Amino acid sequence: MTPSRLSRATLSGVDATRSGVRLPAVDPSEVTVGLVHLGLGAFHRAHQAVFTEDAAAAAGENGWGILGVTQRSARVVEQLAPQDGLYGVLTKGTDETSLRLVGSLRDVAFPGTDTARVLATMAAPTTHVVTLTVTEKGYRRAADGGPDLTDPDLSADLDALAADLRGRPADEPARSPIGLLLRGLAQRARADAGPLTVVCCDNLADNGAVLAALVGATLDAMPDGRRLREWIDTSVRFPGTMVDRIVPATTDAHRAEAAALLGLTDAGLVVGEPFTQWVVEDDFAGPRPAWELAGATLTPAVAPYERAKLRVLNASHSTLAYLGALRGYATIAQAVADPDLAAAVRALVDEDVLPTLVAPDGMELTGYRDDVLARFANPNTGHTTVQVAMDGSQKLSPRLLGTVRDRLAQGAVPTAAARTVAAWIAYVRATTQGELVVDGHRVPLDDPMAATLADATAGPLDSLADRMLDVRAVFGDDLADSAAFRSAVRAAVASLVTSRV
Repeated sequence: MTPSRLSRATLSGVDATRSGVRLPAVDPSEVTVGLVHLGLGAFHRAHQAVFTEDAAAAAGENGWGILGVTQRSARVVEQLAPQDGLYGVLTKGTDETSLRLVGSLRDVAFPGTDTARVLATMAAPTTHVVTLTVTEKGYRRAADGGPDLTDPDLSADLDALAADLRGRPADEPARSPIGLLLRGLAQRARADAGPLTVVCCDNLADNGAVLAALVGATLDAMPDGRRLREWIDTSVRFPGTMVDRIVPATTDAHRAEAAALLGLTDAGLVVGEPFTQWVVEDDFAGPRPAWELAGATLTPAVAPYERAKLRVLNASHSTLAYLGALRGYATIAQAVADPDLAAAVRALVDEDVLPTLVAPDGMELTGYRDDVLARFANPNTGHTTVQVAMDGSQKLSPRLLGTVRDRLAQGAVPTAAARTVAAWIAYVRATTQGELVVDGHRVPLDDPMAATLADATAGPLDSLADRMLDVRAVFGDDLADSAAFRSAVRAAVASLVTSRV
């Protein structure tokens, strides 16, 4: 017999003492909406929504309920609306599992049918914050980083915005996150509803400034955008953030595990690792949740935390992905369990990364390194080596090549970082040559520069490193012309490729 569905009506029947399930930290019936979130995916539900609920509970405030807005489809609305916005977060550690219910999501909406309601909520004087997790692609940026005005969804939204700015509001569903945000800001300005803070929580470097610049450039391109741009400049803040929590895809096994604990079916269940981190620039236009009471770090400068994450966590992730796949490991957890690969990561961090970092306030960098390795060892995160290895031509620069440049500027040869570059080169060669098999499957190269990289790997092994370093779209002129770096990569590639051959 299928258990009843989680909802406010069935919540009262949950025996938390018996089941060990943690009930919502706030009373959903008492919470009102004060925050709109664009991009109601699993990450937001396992991260910012949890911080927001815990902050409201710690401060004794009930005005920080969330209106969650989906983007591409109504699927999440269909999962959560029958549950009155309630859902569970199943936390999976290496040895322990726990389940908590979240009550801060007070309403859900899909722009395809609910744009007017979303815009009205963004314009309400009781709404003080808009947050976003729409993925990098959701920002519809052109190659130069500005708005892609040729994008059909953004273009349609800007047509609707133009009509709104001319006093003839268009009753059209929003089709892009930026378009929805701009239309909401326009309606708020017209209603004189007060200042607003817009918090980007996507993995974009300097994300707050990027979003502010994108909003400004979009309005600058519109004939009637000047007045709204001036209002935004004086009334809206775009603080930067750094977010971190591994949120694996929810499986049927996870749902069954949660149902056994809860005694109810939860169609909105999300899964997360025990670790969670949120660093937020303390630059707000008005009221905000007391996120620091929930463990978030409020700081005048996010950049040092972001830099540490990119260079320690993300670079280590990539190193394990390439070296692990080359050894046939299917998952990051398997790769980090290999003593040789764990040692390679430690060498990268200790020898090359740490000398380029200044520890952010409250962060001890060697401890952070150890925490990262422990997190990667958790088999429940589900990260595969091939998944992490994809798009390497785009990931190398922000994750690793800044470290390389800084070490060269310090007069050091970044030997350990060169080994990670060599691992990427060996991975690219093995995939383009059809030689890489992981978990019984031949692995193709998944990269936007696949054709260029395939051309570079074709040829003699003894000049492979030089051909790849000459792909200047990846390495730039400075690293391609660095004799010391080139020599280190040559030696590491020769070792890796020879051992595979």
